[in-house]
Amino acid sequence: MTTEKSFAELLDHLFQTVHPKGRAFTYAEVSQGIRDASGVAISASAIQQLRTGVNKNPKMQTIRALAGFFGVEPSYFFDEEEAERQRAEINVVAAMRDQGVRRVALRANGLSPESLDMLTAVINQARRLEGVPDTEDSDLLDDE
Repeated sequence: MTTEKSFAELLDHLFQTVHPKGRAFTYAEVSQGIRDASGVAISASAIQQLRTGVNKNPKMQTIRALAGFFGVEPSYFFDEEEAERQRAEINVVAAMRDQGVRRVALRANGLSPESLDMLTAVINQARRLEGVPDTEDSDLLDDE
């Protein structure tokens, strides 16, 4: 069972995971990107206040603009089930941006289910040895 996340936590997750340049966007970049894409003016400081939870009550126009900038549906901020689904998709995309992860995935393509199970076991063991926690979306990926 998942606990409901605040608007600030959901927005922070987007900042941490959606960044095509390999680093988190600055508040100024998000503000300018929203202005360029939609014409909506949201100041960098207003975005920071939303991300840090100082402002807990954004306008619907702001929610739509932020969702559009980060490539999620506005429902990401309202529906926990939808947010969970979109977070899992975002995490997969973020992982695939890593060249090492992409290389492993491409090399594994075409292997038998048994070989894929063996590789999964090896990766899980390596994660344990390195102290890397299990990912939230690992159960979702096992069903594919």
